Amino acid sequence: MAAQSTVLVVDDSRTKRYLLVSWLTRAGFRVLEAQSGAEALARVDTEPIDLVVLDVRLPDVSGFEVCERIKEAHPAMPVIHVSAHAVDVKDRAQGLTRGADAYLAEPIEPDELVATAHAVLRYYQARQRAEFLAERLLGLADTTVAVHTAKTFARLIQEAAAGAARIFKSPAAVVAETSDGDCLAGIVTEPYGDATIVPWTVDDRGVPIGATVRVTDPAEWALLPWPADDTVTVAAARLRDDRPPLYVVVPTSTQTHRTPVLVQLAQTVAAAVEAQRSFDEEHRIAVTLQRSLLPRRIPDINGLDLAVRYEPASARTEVGGDFYELVMLDGHLLLAIGDVAGHSLHAATVMAELRHAVRAYAVEGHQPGAILHRVNELMRTLLPAELATLCVLLLEPATGRVRLASAGHLPPVLTLDGKVEFVQHSAPLLGVRAERPEDLEFVLPAGATLVFYTDGLIERRDATIDDGLAALAAAAAQVDDDLDRFCERLLVELAPPEIQDDVAVVALRRR
Repeated sequence: MAAQSTVLVVDDSRTKRYLLVSWLTRAGFRVLEAQSGAEALARVDTEPIDLVVLDVRLPDVSGFEVCERIKEAHPAMPVIHVSAHAVDVKDRAQGLTRGADAYLAEPIEPDELVATAHAVLRYYQARQRAEFLAERLLGLADTTVAVHTAKTFARLIQEAAAGAARIFKSPAAVVAETSDGDCLAGIVTEPYGDATIVPWTVDDRGVPIGATVRVTDPAEWALLPWPADDTVTVAAARLRDDRPPLYVVVPTSTQTHRTPVLVQLAQTVAAAVEAQRSFDEEHRIAVTLQRSLLPRRIPDINGLDLAVRYEPASARTEVGGDFYELVMLDGHLLLAIGDVAGHSLHAATVMAELRHAVRAYAVEGHQPGAILHRVNELMRTLLPAELATLCVLLLEPATGRVRLASAGHLPPVLTLDGKVEFVQHSAPLLGVRAERPEDLEFVLPAGATLVFYTDGLIERRDATIDDGLAALAAAAAQVDDDLDRFCERLLVELAPPEIQDDVAVVALRRR
């Protein structure tokens, strides 16, 4: 301890200062000197000092005041008062009250001075270690929250690297593998810098389950310019045999005995990565299943243009129950669009059942209202806890004659020559017993476009449904020549950047 500690001796007496310096130097301390209070304060602010031995009477400033100013700027720096004049109880009490950690009255024995220096240093070094660990643990807590709330895998790795750099006040890198098998590294070159993502390859062979720490050559982790004349410490955390490990890399000079915070950080980030990977895998499976249950192709029909856009919810949101149907039956186009209540894999499977039921009843030759009636009876019998909205249309391409029935679904938009109207057919949603109105019959004029959609296109948490319908009407007033481009534009203009609900859009134009 003594060999690593620097003591500043402050005394205007050259003889007395010589004795104090000699005793402390022989005890193994590195000793600096100051002749006045101003010089002492300047050295304390600019040099790494562990302990101040301070005379009470100085030529410019009182030693009591110097001690107070040191404690204000450096609360963890111990101060020992020494004095040959202020030696009574009142002086000693004042010195200790104003911040000194010990008070030695002359004559001072060398052993007493050295023992007192060791004693106060032991206390303050323990306090510094505790404060140092507490600061790192606070940074670990902040990083834990950041990685577990990150919305994407890449963002998670960036937050982990930025957290490691802040905790250890150094460059840092975090390396992990996505659910798709891509190995990414988040790197930060300075303690409070921005994290960036770069591809990286790691040989994972031989990394055991659990947390391991090793010190290695920085050249093995040439992700960023590491400090010169230092090695890097790599903490690896592997939760399962069938999962790749996660790595946190920092300069070795930042680490304490047994690297407790580094190990905990690696384990915390590994748990967050595992959760994110599992979620991404499950979401991908659910979306694949959901897409497999939707029509594989759009029918090619003389006299009609058709376009579809289907966007699943973002990777942070469960899949929903949005679906659509486009198929020719006995010379008529069957168009259906619906939405099962809820967002889950279960909602997607209910959606599949409803879609197949609509197709089956349509093949039997039923009109839209009869199809809805039968689907509703099916739901109330076999799926009594479910609710859904559904709109069904049968169109004769040659004449444009339409029969339409809705069950609580949002009204389709009819656009012709820049004029927009909503095709209203109010009826209760599926899953409830209620009277349903007759089918709506009309002729779709040549050149007119009908747009069917689900609520994910227009609903916002910060706006009413009427606001969303008004925005849709404004966007649909001008129909692009290319219906695919038109549907894409609706998504761009109306859907949020990160889609929180599935969106289905079906556009139909009679040529």
